[in-house]
Amino acid sequence: MKPSLSHRLLISAGVVLLLLWSLGPIYWTVASSLTPTEDFSVRPINFFPHHITFDHYSRLLGINVDRIGGVEVWRQFRAALVNSIITSVAATILCVAISALGAYAFTRMQFAGRQTLFAAVVATLAIPAYAVLIPLYQIMIKMHLIDTYVGVALIYVSAYLPLSLWLLRSVFEALPIALEEAAQLDGAGRLFILFHIVLPLAGPGLTAAAILTFLGAWGQYLVPLIFSPQATKPLTVLIPEFVTKNFIDYGLITASGSIAIVIPALVVIFLNRYLVSGLLAGSVK
Repeated sequence: MKPSLSHRLLISAGVVLLLLWSLGPIYWTVASSLTPTEDFSVRPINFFPHHITFDHYSRLLGINVDRIGGVEVWRQFRAALVNSIITSVAATILCVAISALGAYAFTRMQFAGRQTLFAAVVATLAIPAYAVLIPLYQIMIKMHLIDTYVGVALIYVSAYLPLSLWLLRSVFEALPIALEEAAQLDGAGRLFILFHIVLPLAGPGLTAAAILTFLGAWGQYLVPLIFSPQATKPLTVLIPEFVTKNFIDYGLITASGSIAIVIPALVVIFLNRYLVSGLLAGSVK
């Protein structure tokens, strides 16, 4: 049955509204990053920059700093960008590796309390982060992990491990066990089966877990604000510091925000098909 004209118009209007809701803030950020500082106070507001400038990006990247007379922030920005990449990648690798081993154990190995233990791990998703900040901060101080890459990465792992474990368990359950049984008949051990048979087949699920963990770690603000105040400060903590008591540098805020969007956007664009297939991998057995 062919959809009616009103039905098609309704769907088109919904798609347009969704695009505006999703892409509108991104466009406004990029457009503002190309707007000269003096034009931010112009009224009425210009939705398209009348005069395009790259001075804000020049300040962030350390190009012609003296010419535009800005504060030299490129060293801080470069360090924060590197910190964001290191902590996000480290957390992603650790989380996927641990959750893959754990999910395989919960799926294929029989031991007492398996279901109860899995339910307890997944149930931690319901615990608000604010409820564990104070005890977690005390633990990190005693272990001397405040403002370190290891400390921040471990916190990210503890936050996203239950979700990855839940996802990969569904993926492993959907894999045919006959392949593993055939490998066992040929004398293959557990680790050989896991690394040479199971994990290659679960590639989309592993990629989906890695994407979700990376995006979550990249966009974290509260955790690095408390546990990474100086040496390992990421972009999410640095960008709000461009708001001072007497001046708000909208140019630096929007320019740094535009650059911070690039890496997660590229991850989603190029790995989107793996994310979708990975999330649907456990839906059909």
